[in-house]
This record gives sequence, structure tokens and C-alpha cells, in this order.
Amino acid sequence: MSTERYDYVIVGGGSAGSALANRLSADPSVSVLVLEAGRSDTKLDPFIHMPAALPYPIGNRLYDWKYESEPEPHMNGRRIYHARGKVLGGSSSINGMIFQRGNPMDYERWASDPGMETWDYAHVLPYFKRMETRMLADGTVAADAWRGGSGPLVLEQGPATSPLFNAFFEAAQQAGHPLTDDVNGYRQEGFARFDRNVHRGRRLSASQAYLHPVRKRKNLTVHTLSMVTGLRTSGKRVTGVDYLRGYKLKRSVEAGEVILCGGAINSPQLLQLSGIGPADHLRSLGIDVIADLPGVGANLQDHLEVYIQHAATQPVSIAPWLKHRHKPRIGAEWLFGRKGVGASNHFEAGGFIRSNDDVSYPNLMFHFLPIAIRYDGSQPAAEHGYQVHIGPMYSDVRGWLKIRSRDPLEHPAMQFNYLSTENDRREWIEMVRKAREILEAPAFKPFSGGEISPGPSVQTDQEILDWVAEDAETALHPSCTAKMGTGEDAVVDPTSMKVHGVEGLRVVDASVMPYVTNGNIYAPVMMLAEKAADLIAGNEPLEALDVPFYKHGTGMPLYPEGDPRNDAAVPGTVRVR
Repeated sequence: MSTERYDYVIVGGGSAGSALANRLSADPSVSVLVLEAGRSDTKLDPFIHMPAALPYPIGNRLYDWKYESEPEPHMNGRRIYHARGKVLGGSSSINGMIFQRGNPMDYERWASDPGMETWDYAHVLPYFKRMETRMLADGTVAADAWRGGSGPLVLEQGPATSPLFNAFFEAAQQAGHPLTDDVNGYRQEGFARFDRNVHRGRRLSASQAYLHPVRKRKNLTVHTLSMVTGLRTSGKRVTGVDYLRGYKLKRSVEAGEVILCGGAINSPQLLQLSGIGPADHLRSLGIDVIADLPGVGANLQDHLEVYIQHAATQPVSIAPWLKHRHKPRIGAEWLFGRKGVGASNHFEAGGFIRSNDDVSYPNLMFHFLPIAIRYDGSQPAAEHGYQVHIGPMYSDVRGWLKIRSRDPLEHPAMQFNYLSTENDRREWIEMVRKAREILEAPAFKPFSGGEISPGPSVQTDQEILDWVAEDAETALHPSCTAKMGTGEDAVVDPTSMKVHGVEGLRVVDASVMPYVTNGNIYAPVMMLAEKAADLIAGNEPLEALDVPFYKHGTGMPLYPEGDPRNDAAVPGTVRVR
């Protein structure tokens, strides 16, 4: 057994783990070890680094943990597949590369919980800015009061040059929705080109942005193929971890502190395996209880999504490029020039709207794609097509996660309870109808060959719900299973990221969110890691930034104060492109 000791042992070299490793090892007086269960994200692997290759890692055991939910009672008993990254960089190495901060009101909601006062928008904004370099589609850096211009995460705006994107923007306005300059800036509500974790034609994962640039630091050690199987404890204190090197060789390491960064599935799993969680469940498996924390594995949240697909009457989609005869050319263009079809994730635009006038800020999200295709690569019969990925953002359903046994290699049981509440079902009906209004607007008339999914047979409220239950997939945003807070169901102290009732242990990943944010969760996770790094290291926190953000119904202008476009701006008709 190894007798190594490090000041910090980070469990998980994914999104949060990569950022923490960078920031904490910046102090040369501390030693940092990162233990990643997956393999390295070698630069020679096109399935990771080519943006358009994103369907290949998902479902592949070499890249993906391949989780499944328990049978979902309101989705015809279906088990919903959940891909999670099994490689350095975690899910940021296999995701869709879409960068969404969420709405500022998400963080106002976080801060309304007891003890969460320093997680409001003013306090998290400086960390969002610190981590990013925002670039417009023309390559210029665009920092302002809301956006950063010198961080490690280079965010390139989608070019969205296809005529289908132009039709999408026009149709959204015809359906009564505005465009916006930046969904991550002053006003989220509206439609725009999206920021993407793509830089110079390559995926820019968390490990590539944060970890690889500092791998040569003498105080930083990174081990891949090293799966942590349990926490070493002495009383109420965590003293280190046990892990399997190469999934076979048993090792242990001592730690001044252990920081769990395994995500909303792996972190609560490891906590429960180590005796930290709901006491009755742990005792039923013969696990000694170190801390009775019923919130470990509770409060599970996610985003569900469906695709509404249309056939296209003109040869304007990218579908023909996916035929086998074109793949050598795509590969060559990307390999030698970092350009062409392979250099884009193709999620280049979308938007956020409110489902009705009673909703105070956007609760529906759209991702537009100039092709009709599923994540597994399957396509409908139509050669050309396009689609929107859609789903409600603030479902009030709550799920759970529990280990099945004391075996750390066995996947935990989890159930999300999708479609289980009246509000969730209502929002799904509103979501589908809003999406159809946009896709059936006049701007799409020159292109649309008709809806092919779900198709004209799905019209009534119940037919919509039946289709969602049968066809929906996860948007891959599991979160909130070890939430920050001070109540009985809280797991993590929001002022230190320490686990309540346990010394020497912190959690920093999507599991600590109290509520899932509006949009893809990668950006909020990176913000959490940036802010947590200061809390852990004892650094002075970044100064809060009291900048305005758009709130519907308050009389605020559609653009920041002083923008001349406000003189003519009318919601629903404004054009900003």
C-alpha cells in the first residue's frame, strides 16, 4: 500500500477537477494529486478533439460511463440512458460544447436559500468573467461589463452562416420573440448565436483549457485509470482515499483534504460508499455510518429534451456530409486545416423564451441544428432536414440516487421522475407548441418539407405528452444530489464547500447546485470550481459586480442603458442581427 501524502487529493479529473487542479497548484507550497478513473484525453484522439465527432464517444465504453435510470414510471417504464465522461476532462470531453451560464435569476434563486447569500449573480459574475475569453464569430475578443476577455476558456461564437439559421432567427421574430446580442450577457431572453467550447477548430475541454497547460508543475500529479473506491477515515475526519490503479492494483494515499469532483452521480455514490448519506439505507447495506446526511443522493434534477424535426425541400442541410464517402475528406480538412464540417459542433444558435406571460424569466430553451439527426447518429428517411432540441428548464420534479451495494464498481440506482408533476407536464405542452409556432412561421416556408417528428398525428395535449414520454432523452445535465445550504437536506457548506459534519472533505461539482440552472450546466460547474478554489485556498474572494441584467415586466430596456437601439426596440419585433 502506498504511503504517499498530498495536501489536496482531487477525486475526478473532469470539469471541476481540472479547474481546481490548476488554481490550487498555482501555490507552489501545496501538493495536489488528481485521480481520474478514465483514461487520458490524448491529443491524437479525433473522437474527443474533433467537434463534429461528438456522437462517437457517447455510448462507447472507452469514453462513457453508460449510466441508466431505473424504469421511469411516467415515461412508460423506460430506462433513460445517461452518458457521462470516462476520460480526462470528464463530460467536457464528450459533451455538445455548448456554453450557457444560465439566467442571472438562477443565482438570485440560489442566494434566497439560507446561508447562500454569496451565491447571487453579483458574486458569481466575476468568476464567470475570470474563466472566459469571449470571441465573436469574426474572431474579435468581446469583453464588457458582463463578459470576460482573458480567461483560459476561449469561447467562440457560432458562425451560423447556413440559410437555415437565417430562417430560424427570422421565424423566431415572426413568432413574437426578440433576438438578443448575447444569451450570456445583459439579456438572456431571445435568440442568438451561441458560445461554444470550440477554439481554432478543436474542442476546448476543461482539461485542455486548465489542466494540460500546467501539467509540468512539480507540485501537481495527475493519475488516470485510477478509480477511487472509498474514503479513508478516522472518526469524523477523512484522511485519504483508496483507489484502484488500472482497475486492478490497490493503492491508498493520505491527504490533508479530499475534494470530490466526480459529478452528480459519482460524488454521492462515493459518499454513500464511505458511510456519508442517509443512515437507514447505508445500514441496510452493512455500511458503518460516519455522517447521517439524508440529502446525499436526494434532490436529483436534470433537463429532459425532445427533437422536433422537419424535412428540408432544398439541399441546405449538412446531412450529405455524413455519408461514408465524404468522411475521408472531412477528416483530412479537419486534421490538416482545422476547418470544414468537422470543425463545428453545429449547435451554433438557439434561444431562451418564457412559456407564458406569467413566467418572470425564460423557462424554455432551444438548440437549433441544420440537420435532422439523433445523438446516436441515426437519421430519418429525409436526406435533408433540420431540428430544434427543446425542453423546459425549471421542472419541479425531484429524483434520487442510491448505491445498490458496497461494490464501488456497480452503478448506483437513480430515478429522475420525469413528467411526474402537473407543472412539468403543462410546461412540456407549452414547449412543444411554442417550438411549432417558430418552425411553422413563414420564414421556413421555402425550406420546410413538413414535420417528420413527432409528425402531424401528434396534436392534442395528451398526444404531446405521450410522445414526450416515448421519445424524450436526457439533455445530460444531472445535478443537485449533494446540495449546498444550511438546512436538514443540505450536504455542503456554501461558505467553504465542506461536507457538513465531516472534516477534511469537500465537494465541488454539479452535485452541490441547489437548483439546476437555465441551460447547459458546464459553464455553471466551471464557475463553481473557480469560486470554490478561492474558498478552499483562503484567497480573498473576487469583488462582487453590481451590474444590471434584464428582467421581464420591470420596464427595463431590451438593451443596456445608453444603447441607441432602445429608442426603437419593441419586444417581439426587435432585430439585432
